[in-house]
Amino acid sequence: MSNGSGDGATVQSVDRALTILKLLARDGELGVSELAATLGVHRSTAFRLVATLESHDLVEQDSDRGRYRLGVGVVRLAGATSARLDLVRESRAVTPALARAVGETVNVAVLAGLEALYVDQVAGPSALQLHHWVGQRIPLHATSNGKVLLAHAPAALREEVIAAGLPVLAMRTVTDPGRLRAELAEVRRRGYATAVDELEDGLSAVAAPVLGADGSVVASLSASGPSFRMPETAIAAVAEQVMAAAQEVSARMGWFGPARR
Repeated sequence: MSNGSGDGATVQSVDRALTILKLLARDGELGVSELAATLGVHRSTAFRLVATLESHDLVEQDSDRGRYRLGVGVVRLAGATSARLDLVRESRAVTPALARAVGETVNVAVLAGLEALYVDQVAGPSALQLHHWVGQRIPLHATSNGKVLLAHAPAALREEVIAAGLPVLAMRTVTDPGRLRAELAEVRRRGYATAVDELEDGLSAVAAPVLGADGSVVASLSASGPSFRMPETAIAAVAEQVMAAAQEVSARMGWFGPARR
């Protein structure tokens, strides 16, 4: 059994690394000796910490003076966080009205590796026992949001998802690679994706892409509910409402071109 000493050392290293980032944010540039003195560690320890941060682009070294400053990796992380916060804020100006119009739950999801990450949810008036999706990661092949994100992802990522396997999650989950590829092509053509009894038996959903200012797909917006309230015969009508809402969110995100097809 582990005595926990290794975990304690790891936590201490993480704490020191975060302290370095805070010090560089405050002071702009610092040398290894200055960092070591402030942290109360040997210079070699401080050097290992900044070298690790540098390997992740979180700090960078001035080649002339040998001092360290925050790197572009910090900017990327901040930009991703800002973009996600913007997405939730802008979508919230639209999704409550959509939830009321269709009477069902509306979700917003983004691509996170080989999964879909749900970042916001608004319940419709018909929702009784609401499943909270925010913060959950869902397989891309078995949800309407996931199919939208996968359809507009690079081809290499689509093939990576397929190669990783398409597990059965419900009675109609698409598990055949050829069928999934064909369905994703159809998603791109018609502008929306559906999932009926694919993630859960008795659950139907329809989703459409949300575009950023550059026209790229930054998220997916969906409406979902029990199949008895959202039968396949009603999907097309719901899809029109979802696509209109997604286009409105896209405009709020800075996209003023045609909806992505």
